[in-house]
Amino acid sequence: MTKAVVIGAGMAGLTCAAYLAKAGCSVEVYEQSEVVGGVTRTMSQGGFSWDIGPLVVEALGPKEAGGAVLRELGCADRVGLVPGDRSVSFPDFQVFRPPIYSGPYWRKDRLKELFPDQAPGIDRFYRLLDSVTDLVALDRKSSVTDGPASFVLKLAMLMKFLPIKKYEKWSAELLMGHFFTDPKLIAIFTAILADLVVMPSEFIGLGIPYFNMECFTDSRIPSEGVLGLAPRISSSFVQGGVKNLSGPIAERVGEMGGIVFTRSPVKKIITEGDRVRGVELADKRIVQADLVLVSGGARECFFSLIGRDRLPAEFAAKIDDVPLMESVFMVQLGLTVDPIRHQERTLVYYYNTYDIQGSVREIREGHYHEGKDGFLIFINSMHSDTMAPKGMHSVTIYTVAPNKIEGGWGGRRAEMADKLLIEAERIIPGLRRHTKVMLTLTPDDFKRIAHTPQHHSFGGLCPIMGKTGVPHSTPYRGLWFIGSQSESGGGVTTQILSARKVVKKIRKER
Repeated sequence: MTKAVVIGAGMAGLTCAAYLAKAGCSVEVYEQSEVVGGVTRTMSQGGFSWDIGPLVVEALGPKEAGGAVLRELGCADRVGLVPGDRSVSFPDFQVFRPPIYSGPYWRKDRLKELFPDQAPGIDRFYRLLDSVTDLVALDRKSSVTDGPASFVLKLAMLMKFLPIKKYEKWSAELLMGHFFTDPKLIAIFTAILADLVVMPSEFIGLGIPYFNMECFTDSRIPSEGVLGLAPRISSSFVQGGVKNLSGPIAERVGEMGGIVFTRSPVKKIITEGDRVRGVELADKRIVQADLVLVSGGARECFFSLIGRDRLPAEFAAKIDDVPLMESVFMVQLGLTVDPIRHQERTLVYYYNTYDIQGSVREIREGHYHEGKDGFLIFINSMHSDTMAPKGMHSVTIYTVAPNKIEGGWGGRRAEMADKLLIEAERIIPGLRRHTKVMLTLTPDDFKRIAHTPQHHSFGGLCPIMGKTGVPHSTPYRGLWFIGSQSESGGGVTTQILSARKVVKKIRKER
Protein backbone atom coordinates (compact mmCIF):
# COMPACT_ATOMS: atom_id res chain seq x y z
CA MET A 1 0.00 0.00 0.00
CA THR A 2 1.28 3.45 -0.93
CA LYS A 3 2.05 5.59 2.13
CA ALA A 4 1.38 9.31 1.76
CA VAL A 5 2.18 12.14 4.14
CA VAL A 6 0.45 15.49 3.71
CA ILE A 7 2.02 18.52 5.39
CA GLY A 8 -0.61 21.15 6.17
CA ALA A 9 -4.35 20.73 6.73
CA GLY A 10 -5.58 23.66 4.67
CA MET A 11 -8.08 23.18 1.87
CA ALA A 12 -5.45 21.88 -0.56
CA GLY A 13 -3.92 19.45 1.92
CA LEU A 14 -7.22 18.08 3.18
CA THR A 15 -8.62 17.62 -0.33
CA CYS A 16 -5.48 15.82 -1.50
CA ALA A 17 -5.57 13.63 1.60
CA ALA A 18 -9.20 12.74 1.01
CA TYR A 19 -8.63 11.78 -2.62
CA LEU A 20 -5.53 9.75 -1.74
CA ALA A 21 -7.40 7.91 1.02
CA LYS A 22 -10.27 7.26 -1.37
CA ALA A 23 -7.74 5.76 -3.82
CA GLY A 24 -6.59 3.29 -1.17
CA CYS A 25 -3.45 5.02 0.08
CA SER A 26 -2.41 5.05 3.71
CA VAL A 27 -2.60 8.77 4.53
CA GLU A 28 -1.35 10.83 7.43
CA VAL A 29 -1.83 14.60 7.62
CA TYR A 30 0.39 16.71 9.87
CA GLU A 31 -0.83 20.20 10.82
CA GLN A 32 1.12 22.63 13.01
CA SER A 33 -1.97 24.44 14.29
CA GLU A 34 -4.50 23.22 16.82
CA VAL A 35 -7.27 23.17 14.20
CA VAL A 36 -7.59 22.21 10.55
CA GLY A 37 -8.50 24.53 7.69
CA GLY A 38 -5.51 26.84 7.38
CA VAL A 39 -7.00 30.29 6.78
CA THR A 40 -10.31 28.59 5.99
CA ARG A 41 -11.01 28.92 9.65
CA THR A 42 -13.68 30.24 11.99
CA MET A 43 -12.59 31.78 15.29
CA SER A 44 -14.78 32.07 18.38
CA GLN A 45 -14.75 34.11 21.58
CA GLY A 46 -17.38 35.02 24.14
CA GLY A 47 -20.17 33.29 22.23
CA PHE A 48 -19.37 35.06 18.94
CA SER A 49 -17.77 33.52 15.82
CA TRP A 50 -16.07 35.07 12.82
CA ASP A 51 -14.49 33.80 9.60
CA ILE A 52 -10.90 34.95 9.15
CA GLY A 53 -10.22 33.74 5.64
CA PRO A 54 -12.49 33.50 2.61
CA LEU A 55 -15.84 35.20 3.13
CA VAL A 56 -17.56 34.27 -0.14
CA VAL A 57 -16.82 31.02 -1.97
CA GLU A 58 -17.62 30.22 -5.57
CA ALA A 59 -18.74 27.23 -7.58
CA LEU A 60 -19.69 24.97 -4.67
CA GLY A 61 -23.28 24.43 -5.78
CA PRO A 62 -24.47 20.85 -6.45
CA LYS A 63 -24.11 21.19 -10.24
CA GLU A 64 -20.85 23.11 -10.12
CA ALA A 65 -17.22 21.99 -10.10
CA GLY A 66 -16.54 22.57 -6.41
CA GLY A 67 -19.79 20.83 -5.57
CA ALA A 68 -18.71 17.89 -7.71
CA VAL A 69 -15.54 17.54 -5.62
CA LEU A 70 -17.53 17.59 -2.38
CA ARG A 71 -19.85 14.98 -3.85
CA GLU A 72 -16.96 12.75 -5.00
CA LEU A 73 -15.50 12.92 -1.50
CA GLY A 74 -18.84 12.07 0.10
CA CYS A 75 -19.34 15.25 2.11
CA ALA A 76 -21.53 17.48 -0.06
CA ASP A 77 -24.53 16.92 2.22
CA ARG A 78 -22.48 18.11 5.21
CA VAL A 79 -21.71 21.58 3.83
CA GLY A 80 -24.54 24.08 4.13
CA LEU A 81 -24.46 26.94 1.64
CA VAL A 82 -26.25 30.29 1.73
CA PRO A 83 -26.43 32.28 -1.53
CA GLY A 84 -24.05 35.19 -1.12
CA ASP A 85 -22.91 38.32 -2.93
CA ARG A 86 -20.99 41.52 -2.34
CA SER A 87 -21.80 45.20 -2.76
CA VAL A 88 -19.51 48.18 -3.32
CA SER A 89 -19.65 51.74 -2.06
CA PHE A 90 -17.62 54.72 -3.28
CA PRO A 91 -17.53 58.31 -2.04
CA ASP A 92 -19.97 59.51 -4.72
CA PHE A 93 -22.21 56.50 -5.29
CA GLN A 94 -23.08 52.94 -4.34
CA VAL A 95 -23.68 49.84 -6.45
CA PHE A 96 -26.01 47.75 -4.29
CA ARG A 97 -28.31 45.09 -5.66
CA PRO A 98 -31.90 46.38 -5.91
CA PRO A 99 -34.44 45.13 -3.33
CA ILE A 100 -36.56 43.68 -6.12
CA TYR A 101 -34.72 41.52 -8.63
CA SER A 102 -34.69 43.24 -12.00
CA GLY A 103 -32.77 40.76 -14.16
CA PRO A 104 -29.14 39.70 -14.61
CA TYR A 105 -28.05 43.03 -16.08
CA TRP A 106 -29.34 45.45 -13.47
CA ARG A 107 -25.77 46.51 -12.70
CA LYS A 108 -25.13 47.41 -16.33
CA ASP A 109 -28.25 49.56 -16.30
CA ARG A 110 -27.17 51.17 -13.02
CA LEU A 111 -23.75 52.01 -14.44
CA LYS A 112 -25.35 53.61 -17.48
CA GLU A 113 -27.39 55.80 -15.15
CA LEU A 114 -24.28 56.84 -13.27
CA PHE A 115 -22.09 57.28 -16.35
CA PRO A 116 -24.37 58.00 -19.36
CA ASP A 117 -21.49 59.19 -21.55
CA GLN A 118 -19.79 55.80 -21.06
CA ALA A 119 -22.79 53.74 -22.23
CA PRO A 120 -21.23 52.46 -25.51
CA GLY A 121 -18.13 51.24 -23.67
CA ILE A 122 -20.27 49.65 -20.96
CA ASP A 123 -22.19 47.67 -23.59
CA ARG A 124 -18.98 46.51 -25.26
CA PHE A 125 -17.39 45.57 -21.94
CA TYR A 126 -20.40 43.52 -20.92
CA ARG A 127 -20.11 41.46 -24.08
CA LEU A 128 -16.56 40.64 -22.99
CA LEU A 129 -17.73 39.97 -19.43
CA ASP A 130 -20.32 37.48 -20.69
CA SER A 131 -17.69 35.67 -22.76
CA VAL A 132 -15.34 35.37 -19.79
CA THR A 133 -18.20 34.22 -17.54
CA ASP A 134 -18.96 31.45 -20.02
CA LEU A 135 -15.28 30.51 -20.26
CA VAL A 136 -14.98 30.21 -16.49
CA ALA A 137 -18.06 28.01 -16.32
CA LEU A 138 -16.72 25.72 -19.04
CA ASP A 139 -13.26 25.61 -17.46
CA ARG A 140 -14.63 24.73 -14.03
CA LYS A 141 -16.76 21.97 -15.54
CA SER A 142 -13.86 20.56 -17.57
CA SER A 143 -11.70 20.38 -14.43
CA VAL A 144 -13.98 17.68 -12.99
CA THR A 145 -14.82 15.97 -16.28
CA ASP A 146 -12.88 13.12 -17.85
CA GLY A 147 -12.95 11.29 -21.18
CA PRO A 148 -14.69 12.45 -24.38
CA ALA A 149 -16.91 14.91 -22.50
CA SER A 150 -13.78 16.78 -21.42
CA PHE A 151 -12.73 17.15 -25.05
CA VAL A 152 -16.13 18.64 -25.93
CA LEU A 153 -15.83 21.17 -23.11
CA LYS A 154 -12.34 22.20 -24.18
CA LEU A 155 -13.52 22.61 -27.76
CA ALA A 156 -16.34 24.84 -26.52
CA MET A 157 -13.79 26.85 -24.53
CA LEU A 158 -11.72 27.37 -27.64
CA MET A 159 -14.77 28.65 -29.53
CA LYS A 160 -15.52 31.09 -26.72
CA PHE A 161 -11.91 32.23 -26.39
CA LEU A 162 -11.00 32.93 -30.00
CA PRO A 163 -13.14 36.11 -30.31
CA ILE A 164 -11.47 37.63 -27.23
CA LYS A 165 -7.96 36.27 -27.79
CA LYS A 166 -6.77 39.74 -28.81
CA TYR A 167 -6.99 40.79 -25.15
CA GLU A 168 -4.93 37.84 -23.93
CA LYS A 169 -1.77 39.79 -23.10
CA TRP A 170 -3.37 43.09 -22.16
CA SER A 171 -3.01 44.44 -18.63
CA ALA A 172 -6.06 45.47 -16.64
CA GLU A 173 -4.99 49.10 -17.00
CA LEU A 174 -4.87 48.79 -20.78
CA LEU A 175 -8.14 46.87 -20.99
CA MET A 176 -10.04 49.39 -18.88
CA GLY A 177 -8.65 52.27 -20.92
CA HIS A 178 -9.88 50.53 -24.06
CA PHE A 179 -13.49 50.49 -22.87
CA PHE A 180 -13.78 53.50 -20.56
CA THR A 181 -12.46 57.03 -20.07
CA ASP A 182 -14.02 57.88 -16.71
CA PRO A 183 -11.62 57.01 -13.83
CA LYS A 184 -14.52 56.49 -11.42
CA LEU A 185 -16.11 53.88 -13.67
CA ILE A 186 -12.73 52.19 -14.12
CA ALA A 187 -12.37 52.08 -10.34
CA ILE A 188 -15.62 50.12 -10.00
CA PHE A 189 -14.08 47.25 -11.96
CA THR A 190 -10.50 47.49 -10.70
CA ALA A 191 -11.20 48.15 -7.01
CA ILE A 192 -11.27 44.43 -6.19
CA LEU A 193 -7.57 44.34 -7.14
CA ALA A 194 -6.87 46.22 -3.90
CA ASP A 195 -7.99 43.05 -2.09
CA LEU A 196 -5.29 41.16 -4.01
CA VAL A 197 -2.79 44.01 -3.49
CA VAL A 198 -1.96 44.01 -7.18
CA MET A 199 -1.83 47.10 -9.42
CA PRO A 200 -4.00 47.34 -12.56
CA SER A 201 -0.84 47.92 -14.60
CA GLU A 202 0.51 44.47 -13.63
CA PHE A 203 -2.68 42.40 -13.50
CA ILE A 204 -3.94 40.41 -16.47
CA GLY A 205 -6.76 42.23 -18.26
CA LEU A 206 -9.07 39.25 -18.72
CA GLY A 207 -8.98 38.79 -14.97
CA ILE A 208 -11.08 41.94 -14.58
CA PRO A 209 -14.29 40.45 -16.01
CA TYR A 210 -13.56 37.26 -14.06
CA PHE A 211 -13.46 39.08 -10.71
CA ASN A 212 -16.50 41.16 -11.70
CA MET A 213 -18.90 38.46 -12.82
CA GLU A 214 -22.52 39.37 -12.15
CA CYS A 215 -23.05 36.43 -9.80
CA PHE A 216 -20.70 38.12 -7.34
CA THR A 217 -23.00 41.16 -7.15
CA ASP A 218 -26.35 39.37 -6.97
CA SER A 219 -26.85 35.78 -5.83
CA ARG A 220 -30.38 35.84 -7.29
CA ILE A 221 -29.04 35.63 -10.85
CA PRO A 222 -29.96 32.20 -12.26
CA SER A 223 -27.06 29.83 -12.80
CA GLU A 224 -27.93 29.29 -16.47
CA GLY A 225 -26.13 26.73 -18.55
CA VAL A 226 -23.49 27.61 -21.13
CA LEU A 227 -24.17 25.97 -24.50
CA GLY A 228 -26.02 23.28 -22.56
CA LEU A 229 -22.67 22.04 -21.25
CA ALA A 230 -21.95 23.78 -17.94
CA PRO A 231 -23.74 25.94 -15.38
CA ARG A 232 -22.50 29.45 -14.76
CA ILE A 233 -20.90 29.70 -11.37
CA SER A 234 -22.59 30.99 -8.24
CA SER A 235 -21.22 32.40 -5.00
CA SER A 236 -22.14 31.43 -1.44
CA PHE A 237 -21.48 31.89 2.25
CA VAL A 238 -20.85 28.73 4.26
CA GLN A 239 -23.56 28.13 6.83
CA GLY A 240 -22.10 28.44 10.33
CA GLY A 241 -18.71 29.64 9.06
CA VAL A 242 -16.02 28.30 6.76
CA LYS A 243 -14.91 25.77 9.39
CA ASN A 244 -17.96 23.86 8.16
CA LEU A 245 -16.29 23.48 4.79
CA SER A 246 -12.85 22.30 5.87
CA GLY A 247 -14.19 20.26 8.81
CA PRO A 248 -16.31 17.81 6.78
CA ILE A 249 -13.42 17.10 4.41
CA ALA A 250 -11.18 16.35 7.39
CA GLU A 251 -13.90 14.06 8.75
CA ARG A 252 -14.00 12.16 5.46
CA VAL A 253 -10.23 11.67 5.55
CA GLY A 254 -10.68 9.89 8.88
CA GLU A 255 -13.68 7.88 7.72
CA MET A 256 -11.68 6.57 4.76
CA GLY A 257 -8.82 5.41 6.97
CA GLY A 258 -6.57 8.47 7.00
CA ILE A 259 -5.36 10.22 10.13
CA VAL A 260 -5.19 13.98 10.69
CA PHE A 261 -2.74 15.08 13.40
CA THR A 262 -3.00 18.63 14.72
CA ARG A 263 -0.33 20.36 16.82
CA SER A 264 2.16 18.22 14.88
CA PRO A 265 4.75 20.35 13.09
CA VAL A 266 7.12 18.79 10.58
CA LYS A 267 10.79 19.62 11.11
CA LYS A 268 12.30 18.13 7.98
CA ILE A 269 11.43 16.48 4.66
CA ILE A 270 13.67 13.44 4.23
CA THR A 271 15.13 12.74 0.81
CA GLU A 272 17.53 10.17 -0.60
CA GLY A 273 19.07 10.82 -3.98
CA ASP A 274 16.30 12.21 -6.16
CA ARG A 275 13.47 10.63 -4.12
CA VAL A 276 11.48 11.69 -1.10
CA ARG A 277 11.56 9.16 1.76
CA GLY A 278 9.37 10.69 4.43
CA VAL A 279 9.41 13.37 7.10
CA GLU A 280 10.91 14.05 10.50
CA LEU A 281 8.49 15.53 13.02
CA ALA A 282 9.35 18.18 15.59
CA ASP A 283 9.38 15.48 18.29
CA LYS A 284 12.11 13.72 16.24
CA ARG A 285 9.89 10.83 15.11
CA ILE A 286 10.57 9.63 11.57
CA VAL A 287 7.58 8.87 9.32
CA GLN A 288 8.53 7.00 6.17
CA ALA A 289 6.45 7.67 3.07
CA ASP A 290 6.33 7.02 -0.67
CA LEU A 291 4.62 10.36 -1.26
CA VAL A 292 4.90 13.71 0.52
CA LEU A 293 2.59 16.57 -0.38
CA VAL A 294 3.51 19.88 1.25
CA SER A 295 1.48 23.08 1.42
CA GLY A 296 2.07 26.49 2.95
CA GLY A 297 4.63 29.20 2.33
CA ALA A 298 6.94 28.20 -0.51
CA ARG A 299 10.06 29.55 1.17
CA GLU A 300 9.20 27.88 4.47
CA CYS A 301 8.33 24.55 2.84
CA PHE A 302 11.46 24.27 0.73
CA PHE A 303 14.20 26.32 2.34
CA SER A 304 13.35 25.34 5.93
CA LEU A 305 12.16 21.74 5.50
CA ILE A 306 14.64 20.72 2.77
CA GLY A 307 17.31 23.42 2.54
CA ARG A 308 18.25 25.77 -0.26
CA ASP A 309 21.57 23.95 -0.75
CA ARG A 310 19.71 20.71 -1.53
CA LEU A 311 17.62 22.26 -4.28
CA PRO A 312 18.63 22.87 -7.90
CA ALA A 313 19.65 26.52 -8.30
CA GLU A 314 16.96 27.10 -10.93
CA PHE A 315 14.23 25.74 -8.66
CA ALA A 316 15.45 27.81 -5.70
CA ALA A 317 15.44 30.91 -7.90
CA LYS A 318 11.85 30.13 -8.86
CA ILE A 319 10.87 30.08 -5.20
CA ASP A 320 12.62 33.41 -4.63
CA ASP A 321 10.72 34.88 -7.57
CA VAL A 322 7.22 33.96 -6.34
CA PRO A 323 5.33 37.26 -5.82
CA LEU A 324 3.29 37.31 -2.62
CA MET A 325 0.27 39.37 -1.61
CA GLU A 326 0.46 41.61 1.42
CA SER A 327 -1.34 40.98 4.69
CA VAL A 328 -4.51 42.32 6.33
CA PHE A 329 -5.51 44.04 9.56
CA MET A 330 -8.75 42.60 10.91
CA VAL A 331 -11.05 43.65 13.75
CA GLN A 332 -13.69 41.14 14.86
CA LEU A 333 -16.59 42.54 16.87
CA GLY A 334 -19.35 41.04 18.97
CA LEU A 335 -22.07 43.71 18.92
CA THR A 336 -25.05 44.34 21.16
CA VAL A 337 -26.55 46.66 18.53
CA ASP A 338 -28.11 45.63 15.20
CA PRO A 339 -25.77 46.72 12.36
CA ILE A 340 -28.30 45.70 9.71
CA ARG A 341 -30.12 49.00 10.20
CA HIS A 342 -27.11 50.70 8.62
CA GLN A 343 -25.82 47.97 6.28
CA GLU A 344 -28.55 45.88 4.73
CA ARG A 345 -26.19 43.58 2.83
CA THR A 346 -24.01 40.90 4.43
CA LEU A 347 -20.80 41.98 2.71
CA VAL A 348 -19.98 45.50 1.54
CA TYR A 349 -16.66 46.86 0.28
CA TYR A 350 -16.24 50.54 1.12
CA TYR A 351 -13.72 52.26 -1.16
CA ASN A 352 -12.67 55.79 -0.29
CA THR A 353 -10.35 56.30 -3.24
CA TYR A 354 -10.58 55.93 -6.99
CA ASP A 355 -6.80 55.65 -7.36
CA ILE A 356 -6.45 51.87 -7.06
CA GLN A 357 -3.02 51.89 -8.70
CA GLY A 358 -1.62 54.45 -6.26
CA SER A 359 -3.25 52.93 -3.20
CA VAL A 360 -1.85 49.46 -3.92
CA ARG A 361 1.59 50.91 -4.61
CA GLU A 362 1.55 52.64 -1.22
CA ILE A 363 0.78 49.38 0.59
CA ARG A 364 3.45 47.50 -1.32
CA GLU A 365 5.94 50.18 -0.26
CA GLY A 366 4.99 49.67 3.38
CA HIS A 367 2.71 52.68 3.86
CA TYR A 368 -0.47 51.80 5.76
CA HIS A 369 -3.58 53.89 5.05
CA GLU A 370 -5.20 53.07 8.42
CA GLY A 371 -8.52 52.32 6.74
CA LYS A 372 -8.80 55.70 5.06
CA ASP A 373 -8.48 54.23 1.54
CA GLY A 374 -11.06 51.56 2.20
CA PHE A 375 -12.21 48.51 4.15
CA LEU A 376 -14.96 45.92 4.15
CA ILE A 377 -17.68 45.11 6.65
CA PHE A 378 -18.94 41.54 6.82
CA ILE A 379 -21.87 40.67 9.09
CA ASN A 380 -21.22 36.99 9.84
CA SER A 381 -24.41 36.55 11.85
CA MET A 382 -26.60 37.76 8.99
CA HIS A 383 -26.17 34.53 7.03
CA SER A 384 -25.67 32.33 10.14
CA ASP A 385 -27.45 33.41 13.31
CA THR A 386 -25.57 30.73 15.26
CA MET A 387 -22.42 32.87 15.00
CA ALA A 388 -23.67 35.27 17.67
CA PRO A 389 -25.84 35.06 20.81
CA LYS A 390 -29.53 35.72 20.26
CA GLY A 391 -30.22 39.38 19.63
CA MET A 392 -26.52 40.14 18.98
CA HIS A 393 -24.29 40.17 15.91
CA SER A 394 -20.79 39.17 14.89
CA VAL A 395 -19.10 41.58 12.51
CA THR A 396 -15.77 41.47 10.70
CA ILE A 397 -14.04 44.66 9.59
CA TYR A 398 -10.77 44.43 7.74
CA THR A 399 -8.51 46.12 5.27
CA VAL A 400 -5.36 45.16 3.41
CA ALA A 401 -2.17 46.16 5.18
CA PRO A 402 1.60 45.86 4.81
CA ASN A 403 3.43 43.20 6.78
CA LYS A 404 5.38 45.82 8.72
CA ILE A 405 4.59 49.35 9.89
CA GLU A 406 6.63 51.96 11.68
CA GLY A 407 6.59 51.20 15.40
CA GLY A 408 5.52 47.58 14.83
CA TRP A 409 2.07 46.01 14.82
CA GLY A 410 2.42 44.69 18.33
CA GLY A 411 2.81 48.09 19.91
CA ARG A 412 0.20 49.78 17.73
CA ARG A 413 -2.55 47.13 17.75
CA ALA A 414 -5.03 49.12 19.87
CA GLU A 415 -4.29 52.38 18.06
CA MET A 416 -4.84 50.86 14.63
CA ALA A 417 -8.01 49.08 15.74
CA ASP A 418 -9.41 52.38 16.98
CA LYS A 419 -8.51 54.17 13.75
CA LEU A 420 -10.15 51.49 11.61
CA LEU A 421 -13.28 51.57 13.75
CA ILE A 422 -13.46 55.36 13.42
CA GLU A 423 -13.64 54.87 9.66
CA ALA A 424 -16.20 52.06 9.99
CA GLU A 425 -18.38 54.17 12.28
CA ARG A 426 -19.05 56.44 9.32
CA ILE A 427 -21.15 53.49 8.12
CA ILE A 428 -22.36 51.93 11.38
CA PRO A 429 -22.47 54.59 14.12
CA GLY A 430 -21.62 53.59 17.67
CA LEU A 431 -19.62 50.46 16.89
CA ARG A 432 -17.16 50.94 19.72
CA ARG A 433 -19.81 51.91 22.24
CA HIS A 434 -21.86 48.77 21.54
CA THR A 435 -18.98 46.28 21.36
CA LYS A 436 -19.18 43.41 23.85
CA VAL A 437 -16.27 41.40 22.45
CA MET A 438 -13.39 42.56 20.26
CA LEU A 439 -10.68 40.40 18.71
CA THR A 440 -8.00 42.06 16.58
CA LEU A 441 -5.72 40.22 14.17
CA THR A 442 -2.60 42.01 12.92
CA PRO A 443 -0.25 40.83 10.18
CA ASP A 444 1.96 39.48 12.99
CA ASP A 445 -0.96 37.33 14.21
CA PHE A 446 -1.54 36.03 10.69
CA LYS A 447 2.14 35.17 10.40
CA ARG A 448 1.70 32.89 13.40
CA ILE A 449 -1.55 31.41 12.10
CA ALA A 450 -0.09 30.73 8.64
CA HIS A 451 3.38 29.79 9.98
CA THR A 452 5.06 32.28 7.65
CA PRO A 453 7.31 34.27 10.00
CA GLN A 454 8.88 36.52 7.39
CA HIS A 455 5.92 37.54 5.24
CA HIS A 456 2.23 36.82 5.58
CA SER A 457 0.44 36.63 2.24
CA PHE A 458 -3.31 36.79 2.84
CA GLY A 459 -4.27 35.16 -0.45
CA GLY A 460 -1.02 33.47 -1.38
CA LEU A 461 0.37 34.05 -4.84
CA CYS A 462 0.04 37.68 -5.98
CA PRO A 463 -1.43 37.47 -9.52
CA ILE A 464 1.14 39.53 -11.43
CA MET A 465 1.35 39.06 -15.20
CA GLY A 466 4.27 36.88 -16.21
CA LYS A 467 4.76 35.48 -12.72
CA THR A 468 3.69 32.03 -11.54
CA GLY A 469 3.78 30.03 -8.35
CA VAL A 470 6.00 27.06 -7.57
CA PRO A 471 5.20 24.03 -9.78
CA HIS A 472 3.28 21.15 -8.20
CA SER A 473 5.95 18.73 -9.40
CA THR A 474 9.31 19.22 -7.64
CA PRO A 475 12.90 18.09 -8.30
CA TYR A 476 12.34 15.15 -5.92
CA ARG A 477 10.26 12.21 -7.09
CA GLY A 478 7.28 11.68 -4.86
CA LEU A 479 7.39 15.25 -3.46
CA TRP A 480 4.59 17.57 -4.52
CA PHE A 481 3.89 21.21 -3.68
CA ILE A 482 0.28 22.32 -3.28
CA GLY A 483 -1.58 25.31 -1.89
CA SER A 484 -2.03 28.99 -2.65
CA GLN A 485 1.64 29.69 -3.37
CA SER A 486 1.82 26.87 -5.91
CA GLU A 487 1.14 27.16 -9.62
CA SER A 488 -2.59 26.88 -8.91
CA GLY A 489 -2.75 30.26 -7.15
CA GLY A 490 -5.22 31.24 -4.44
CA GLY A 491 -8.92 30.76 -3.85
CA VAL A 492 -10.88 28.06 -2.04
CA THR A 493 -12.40 26.43 -5.10
CA THR A 494 -9.13 26.73 -6.98
CA GLN A 495 -7.44 24.81 -4.16
CA ILE A 496 -9.86 21.91 -4.08
CA LEU A 497 -9.93 21.62 -7.87
CA SER A 498 -6.14 21.74 -8.18
CA ALA A 499 -5.84 19.15 -5.39
CA ARG A 500 -8.04 16.79 -7.40
CA LYS A 501 -5.87 17.43 -10.44
CA VAL A 502 -2.63 16.80 -8.54
CA VAL A 503 -3.82 13.48 -7.11
CA LYS A 504 -5.02 12.42 -10.55
CA LYS A 505 -1.55 13.19 -11.93
CA ILE A 506 0.14 11.31 -9.08
CA ARG A 507 -1.94 8.22 -9.70
CA LYS A 508 -1.24 8.38 -13.43
CA GLU A 509 2.53 8.63 -12.88
CA ARG A 510 2.54 5.74 -10.41
